[in-house]
Amino acid sequence: MKPISLCLFLMISCIAFAQDLSVAADSIAGLKPNFELPDETANVEVSYFRGNVYKHTDDITHLITGHPEGVLISVNRQTFGAKEWEQAYNYPDYGMSFQYQEFKNEYLGEALALAVHYNFYFLNRHLQFRISQGVGYATNPYDKHTNFKNNAFGSRLMSSNLFLLNFKRQNIVGRFGLQAGLMFTHFSNGRFKSPNSGINTYAANVGINYNLDAQQPQYRTGDTLSKKSYREPFRYSLYLRSGASESQITGSGQHPFYHIGLAVDKRVGRKSALQLGTDIFFSQYLKEFIRYSSVAYPDRPYLDPDTDYKRIGLFAGHELFINRLSVETQVGYYIYKPFKYESDVYQRLGVKYYGTKNIFGGVALKAHGGRAEAIELGIGVRI
Repeated sequence: MKPISLCLFLMISCIAFAQDLSVAADSIAGLKPNFELPDETANVEVSYFRGNVYKHTDDITHLITGHPEGVLISVNRQTFGAKEWEQAYNYPDYGMSFQYQEFKNEYLGEALALAVHYNFYFLNRHLQFRISQGVGYATNPYDKHTNFKNNAFGSRLMSSNLFLLNFKRQNIVGRFGLQAGLMFTHFSNGRFKSPNSGINTYAANVGINYNLDAQQPQYRTGDTLSKKSYREPFRYSLYLRSGASESQITGSGQHPFYHIGLAVDKRVGRKSALQLGTDIFFSQYLKEFIRYSSVAYPDRPYLDPDTDYKRIGLFAGHELFINRLSVETQVGYYIYKPFKYESDVYQRLGVKYYGTKNIFGGVALKAHGGRAEAIELGIGVRI
């Protein structure tokens, strides 16, 4: 099925399903005329998008042959300030989305993704900004016999990231509204399995939205928003991150890595903390890659196979506190890296969940520019 036909089919299906749900909800409401309005309501968004693949490395030039297009279907829970964090963030949405993308390239094929997201609003709630993280599926990944030119997707399962900036209006005609704007998508397996150049797409999108609930609660203001100060003394964190990854040599196998991080942070308000810290990287794939490179490239300057594979970095970062969930962004620089591999600057983008005030778990993507190095699963303590 072509993407445009699929998009139209899904739009019609979602609208019909949404109307059935809303009729049922109205019928139930009619049996109880004195019911209380809920703290949250739901809506559905369906958007068609079309754009371009960003060439972050010359290695993927042969994979850029057309304009990717697809459809994004989202189900949102709208908040109205029943909880403190909802008021602090101007009543965001949270929900799940399904993405279908056709890359217009015979080697890449198509990608599907299922993700969770937050929507944040600005400009009198007309400007919508989305952060989304999920799991992707490649229909045509690398295969050394049948698809050796796909050096972007080394596995079927991948990480999927999406950022979206839309102008959105609800209830233009009845419960129907419109949205349009720009979006950025990223598919990569975090170099769990090579090859893994990854694909980044920037696109324009347009679509419709539909409110499932006939009645919308009033936004609450002030009654639950805490007036306390969130400023804290310096806090200290210990991170332990691990996982598996493969070098850029396809077929070299997955090897475990262990990343240890120490940081000091200063919370400067309800939403933000600033960080300074250091990372120590023990990446076994890099140890094997050094040995491989010492014998595989005799035309290059001599490389000692016992060159230290460990790396040490210093980083600065920011943590955005939402509720128990926070979003962490860091930029680091290697101060110790005997083996010249990738750039000297690295980045990390991740989410953390605080099980208690001091103990957290999380997942993060470590990268060098547009090239992912590892998907890190971690635990830590902040005191």
